[in-house]
Formats: sequence, structure tokens, C-alpha cells
Amino acid sequence: MGVDILGFAYAATVAAGGIMGYAKAGSIPSLGAGLIFGSILGVGAYQLTQDPSNYGLMLGTTTTLGGLMGYRFYNSRKFMPAGLVFGLSVAMAVKLLVKNVGSNPLPVKAG
Repeated sequence: MGVDILGFAYAATVAAGGIMGYAKAGSIPSLGAGLIFGSILGVGAYQLTQDPSNYGLMLGTTTTLGGLMGYRFYNSRKFMPAGLVFGLSVAMAVKLLVKNVGSNPLPVKAG
């Protein structure tokens, strides 16, 4: 598998959204969340590039971000930025699940 371009683009979009939130509204929480989530997603995309079966970090972060932004979108009904990030997160989660779960399921540890 080659470089996970969609994963890196998603990570960059999330980080850029945090920077835009700070630039437009002076929101430090938006800056922090965007950079933290964007960085974690970048590491996840790198892991996917190295080993396509190592998608746990990317899927977990995408699901968490999608849940948070989906909740914000549901309450505010504002597409920007919550609806956009929610939509991107759902699309990325579907991509990860369709591409990886069928062929490379996460290992289950016996408990």
C-alpha cells in the first residue's frame, strides 16, 4: 500500500480548522483541539502508510472526533465547522472500516 493521502489530508484539514478557529474567533480551545486531533490523525495516517493493518489509532481518533462534532452539529445545526468535520469523520471511518476490517480485523486478546 502507498501513502495514505486521504488520511494525511484529513489530518491536515482538522489541524487547519483549529488554526482557522483561532484566527477568526480567537478560540484557544479550537486551536488546541485542532492541533491535538490533527497531530494524532497524522500519526495514525503514518501508521497506516507503514502497515495497513495498524488502523486502530486512526479509527479511534476519527470516531471520537466524529462523535464530538456530531453532537455539536446536532445541537447547533450549524454546518461550519461541526457539520463539515462530522461529515469528513463519518466518511473517513467508513473508508477505514470498508478497506481494513474485512481483510485485516483488529486482533482480539483473550481475556
